[in-house]
Amino acid sequence: MSDIRVKGLRRQFGSLIAVKDLSFVFPQGSATCLLGPSGCGKTTLLRMIAGLERPTAGTILFGDRDVTSLAARRRDVAMVFQYPVMYRTLSVVENIELPLANDRALAPAERRRRVEEVIEILELGNVRRLHIDRLDLGSRQKVAVGRAIARRAAVTLFDEPTTNVEVHAKLALIRAFKELRRHVRQTIVYVTHDQTEAMTLADRIALMHAGEIVQCAPPRELYDQPNSEFGGWFLGNPGMNFLDARPAQGGGLVVDGVPFPLRAPPAELEDVRFGIRPEHVRITTAPLPDSVPARVLRRAVAIGGQHLVTLAIGGSRIKAKIAPAAGPSHGVSEIGAEVFVICPIEQAMLFHRGERLAEPPQRLISSSGVSG
Repeated sequence: MSDIRVKGLRRQFGSLIAVKDLSFVFPQGSATCLLGPSGCGKTTLLRMIAGLERPTAGTILFGDRDVTSLAARRRDVAMVFQYPVMYRTLSVVENIELPLANDRALAPAERRRRVEEVIEILELGNVRRLHIDRLDLGSRQKVAVGRAIARRAAVTLFDEPTTNVEVHAKLALIRAFKELRRHVRQTIVYVTHDQTEAMTLADRIALMHAGEIVQCAPPRELYDQPNSEFGGWFLGNPGMNFLDARPAQGGGLVVDGVPFPLRAPPAELEDVRFGIRPEHVRITTAPLPDSVPARVLRRAVAIGGQHLVTLAIGGSRIKAKIAPAAGPSHGVSEIGAEVFVICPIEQAMLFHRGERLAEPPQRLISSSGVSG
């Protein structure tokens, strides 16, 4: 087991730079998810770590060992692909055991112990003697995961292993992966475009955009404290609301013509964006302190037991997730209804040129000491 360090790593295809001079450390024993939209460079980065793609520039180290020029077979890497690579004429046990059989330093008893461990954790006991070609795709992928983990390689890589399996098999794979992580600590890099999967599996999420890692943090921190508009937009269903804002004369913040009771950022920052997640937006039918007028544009749509309401504030739109009790029976879902929106200050963020401002938004305090 080793940490993975990349230094100045670049991969260029003609004029396209897929990975941009990246320097990053994947800590030993951690599970790091590379998360991002299609084309952001996450699979290219994984393939360079695996030795399947040669960097245009930069260095890759496993611990203190420079593997940049080594072939994949000499890197001590286990990898699980989108489609499981299996020997169809061998049984489940034989497929898991095969990579271990080539390790002469591994005692037969230890080899059997590792095989039995992953079979038990992955609940493959009832199919252990079946040939791979008799299993469904989800079960084959379970075997591929077990084979990779049983190897105890220096680095274990996963390239979107749940993409091509059915929903119930995907959930079973995610549960199996979590159970394996409880028993076996390995240095894992896991590529996915599915944010729910990343939030569930990762110790840390490295969020990628346009060939760069724009933020890396534990899942909850990444969601609650995005350091960019991209992070706020990409994480969440739907993502964070963003409204154009500007300082108001005499203090305060104007969001699309509507005054917000927030102290404006420095005057030189004219192109400010106000961000808040839909689940933090509150809707009332009567004015309350810190509320602003709004109008319902779209009827509530059930999402995960909540209602999603689209509202107009001035000329801007904002989405709110609300409890069902605050839906139709309270007039909130009626198209055209005049309501009021509260954006709790402790949940709001300000962004400038795509980056979150270090100082969070604050209430506007009048000369009498009362928020205005």
